[in-house]
Amino acid sequence: MAGFSQSFRPNSSFSSPIISSYNSSQQHFLYKLFLLLTLLPLSLALFSFFLQWQSGSIDPITRWSSDYPEMHSSSEIKSSSSIHCDDNLLGQRISPVFPYFRGWNLKFNDTNLRPKACITTTTSAGLEQILPWIFYHKVIGITNFFLFVEGKAATMNVSIVLESIPGIHVIYRTEQLKEGQAKSRIWNESWLSNFFYKPCNNELFVKQTLNMEMAIGMATDAGMEWIFHLDTDELLHPAGTRGYSVTELLMDVPADVDMIVFSNYESAVERSDIKEPFSEVSMFKKNFDHLPKETYFGHYKESTRGNPNYFLTYGNGKAAARIQNQLRPNGAHRWHNYVKRPKEIKMEEAAVLHYTYSKFSDLTSRHDRCGCKPTKEDVKRCFMLDFDRAAFIIASTATEEEMLRWYQEHVVWNDKTLKQKLLKHGILDRIYAPMDIIQGLRETGVFASVIASAQTAASNRSDSDKNVNVGKSFPRKIGIENPGNTRRKVLKDVGELEQLQAIPPLSPPGPNHW
Repeated sequence: MAGFSQSFRPNSSFSSPIISSYNSSQQHFLYKLFLLLTLLPLSLALFSFFLQWQSGSIDPITRWSSDYPEMHSSSEIKSSSSIHCDDNLLGQRISPVFPYFRGWNLKFNDTNLRPKACITTTTSAGLEQILPWIFYHKVIGITNFFLFVEGKAATMNVSIVLESIPGIHVIYRTEQLKEGQAKSRIWNESWLSNFFYKPCNNELFVKQTLNMEMAIGMATDAGMEWIFHLDTDELLHPAGTRGYSVTELLMDVPADVDMIVFSNYESAVERSDIKEPFSEVSMFKKNFDHLPKETYFGHYKESTRGNPNYFLTYGNGKAAARIQNQLRPNGAHRWHNYVKRPKEIKMEEAAVLHYTYSKFSDLTSRHDRCGCKPTKEDVKRCFMLDFDRAAFIIASTATEEEMLRWYQEHVVWNDKTLKQKLLKHGILDRIYAPMDIIQGLRETGVFASVIASAQTAASNRSDSDKNVNVGKSFPRKIGIENPGNTRRKVLKDVGELEQLQAIPPLSPPGPNHW
């Protein structure tokens, strides 16, 4: 046994240098490990300090007046020295959401963006709504905007800012515009005729369609490849793309596709005191198209909460069209073509976020919209959707206290248990990207920079530069013809192509569709 043990005893003369070398290597490794563990926390601490210092720095251009939305003249833009740096576009206190946006190079006018996409809209909103709407869409890849403005949007204080932004084309509702649109071929065709000469929503629907028709020509001249029609209370949500990019989304569309339909999600507000929906609303009700039928109809009653339909307003989405010969609008929600039936696809993930009735003032201002009587019979002439009719009657007949109570019951989501249940089943969804992007834009001072530079831009521009030459856009692009010849030309162009009726705003399917 002793012999066996001795046979496995290491030879001291042979193992000594190996052990010595091993110990030296082990000591060297431990030294490196100790140095790494010492320097790594120190480096992280220095990096963290640097980031905090960066995010805490004050960019003078981010300071603006708390009364900015009610700006009466350009001279009333307050200097940075008198305004707190945390005042945002609406005069609210804000905390950084993306503090590392500072210094971000926003390539809004990158001519290399392909495909080039634009948005056209008809709006009477103020800068507090239009500016975030424009720059959010610039961030996600829209290069040009054709804004048909009236009301507040057409006032001098708003227009001088809009006109100073690259890629923005402002079109005023001038007599020249009205006369040109009065000669449009649309008036001699049948697809929009059901909405002619009717008040309120019908009148707006026709106006939007005529503006879309004109925007097609302007977009063609600007070299655009795709055109969207959105209202300024709607944001594109390019979900499903790696870079949250409309450009990336459009690049994947097959070459033979003429139109893309984006289902709309509807804002589900959780408070009645929201002032800036794009920055304060994160919960949305998903569209029928993006839900299993069993889920949609199984929770339909809970989702409506006593309202006439699943959505408060429309549920048939909005569309983008590939710009090509003979393209025409088909109402505010779709596009069509005079010589062929467009091939369309529907996006499975991307959507349009509709911020409808997201502010209490959206309800209280309803009574100023139309000259209709607040009766169930008369509102049918003015409004296409049931909830709009009910809201108009309440706004026209109730006290402010009664309106607030009605708004809380029909619009605001106060029931936490119900919210959690519908979030769990996917009917409600949390979407934070738009509010984060817009908050990041505020933090970088983009809106303040535009406002501050508008004074200089306005003073350096002649009156002839301050509007789009609408006369140039009409004859070649939107088809002004001799009214007597228009019908014959259309019939010759389309042959046997069916003249489909323009698609109005439609409510989502109800239980009777199950």
